[in-house]
Amino acid sequence: MKTIFDITQSVKDGSVTAREVVLESLRRIKELNPQINAFVETWPEEALQRADEIDARRNRGEKLGPLAGVPVGIKDNILYKGHKATCCSKMLANYVAPYSASVVEKLLAADAVIVGRTNMDEFAMGSSNQTSVYGPVHNPVDFDRVPGGSSGGSAAAVAAGMVPLALGTDTGGSVRQPAAFCGVVGIKPGYGRISRYGVVAFSSSADQVGVLTNDVSSAALALEVLCGRDENDSTSLEDAVPPFTDKIHQDIKGLKVGMPKGFLDDLGEEVKEKILSAAQTLQNLGAEIVEVDVPHAKYSAPCYYIITSAEASSNLARFDGLRYGYNDLSATDLNASYELNRAPFGEEVKKRIIIGATALKAENYKECYLQAAKVRELIKQDFAKAFEQVDVILTPTSPTTAFRLGEHKDNPLAVYLADLYTCQGNIGGLAGISVPCGEDKLGLPIGLQFYGPILQEEKILNVAYQFEKAL
Repeated sequence: MKTIFDITQSVKDGSVTAREVVLESLRRIKELNPQINAFVETWPEEALQRADEIDARRNRGEKLGPLAGVPVGIKDNILYKGHKATCCSKMLANYVAPYSASVVEKLLAADAVIVGRTNMDEFAMGSSNQTSVYGPVHNPVDFDRVPGGSSGGSAAAVAAGMVPLALGTDTGGSVRQPAAFCGVVGIKPGYGRISRYGVVAFSSSADQVGVLTNDVSSAALALEVLCGRDENDSTSLEDAVPPFTDKIHQDIKGLKVGMPKGFLDDLGEEVKEKILSAAQTLQNLGAEIVEVDVPHAKYSAPCYYIITSAEASSNLARFDGLRYGYNDLSATDLNASYELNRAPFGEEVKKRIIIGATALKAENYKECYLQAAKVRELIKQDFAKAFEQVDVILTPTSPTTAFRLGEHKDNPLAVYLADLYTCQGNIGGLAGISVPCGEDKLGLPIGLQFYGPILQEEKILNVAYQFEKAL
């Protein structure tokens, strides 16, 4: 699959039609999806009709948008009017979106072609894409391994060349971690940069739409399209969106890159070796490596799971069988109705609802939720102090490469720790990008992550692009 820039240029100059591009995307999905299970549904007739409309406009000499003819997959928790959005859960098996998410509207306005919805962990809760009601996603690099999660379907679709661009959501690393496992680029901008309107909520204070692509310049272009103020989302930021695609070409001589103290201590040797090699590459490009201290970051994972589970228990309370979603009418009283109509939630979702509800109980609130909220502020302060010394921060994306499907079935903690380095970004409200930095001896991709302050996504895009070029 060509890059986004190649596609849009070819469609605009007429050397290829949008129909031809979309047909190739649909062909690859038909060929590869039975093995990978990245897409849960495609809309070929609609996609081809839209491609024909784009071609007709080009033939009339009309100006096309920045994503003209680009096939896109959207995660199954992003609403697209008239299409199913099930969050890969039995709870929403027949739910059809009554309106489109702001990100979908922006894609369409940019002349992208949405070809289908991608698989995900149920309600975005998971780090391996094994909790979907549609079955697990298989990593295109090794079909016996997980693609990461919860946006594993989107990452796998890009890695397999089914689409050059896919949208995901990132609450604790759910764009960046699968990007690392599948060997693609994944970016989560700072909280509020992209509207969450029309995205099914998991944890409202941490959720953020992100993008997955094959290269950094494509990610920069996608962010230019998607970022910006949205009056439908009170948390979206009013700040102007810079020309990310222009700023990535600056050299990084004199750039200060922070490496947090102790972050490499518990890594496997192969991952550690690649991270240190990446740091040396950055030095060769003129960057300065500086050790920084973020002492409370080690508490990010427990802090993340308490806060996000508490918010999930609140957000998912609406799925009660009375208003929308699954509805079993056989109950004879209210308690029985709740029991029947919340039963379709999967094990992982139920687990997090219970954790969250327990943390919010009156007798536990101060000890659990309030303490986690205080630690969150300390983590934010640590990163703020670090960014007074450096421009960006370098970390691993995940402590390991992709593990085998079912490998940690009896050890959920091992799966949770796959987000060890990424959940810090959501807790701290940072911008983060994962880029490939090599492979282990089995040929499995290893991801390198750059963090930057909110509203400074151009810095992490710039350093990621220059690193990508140097590989």
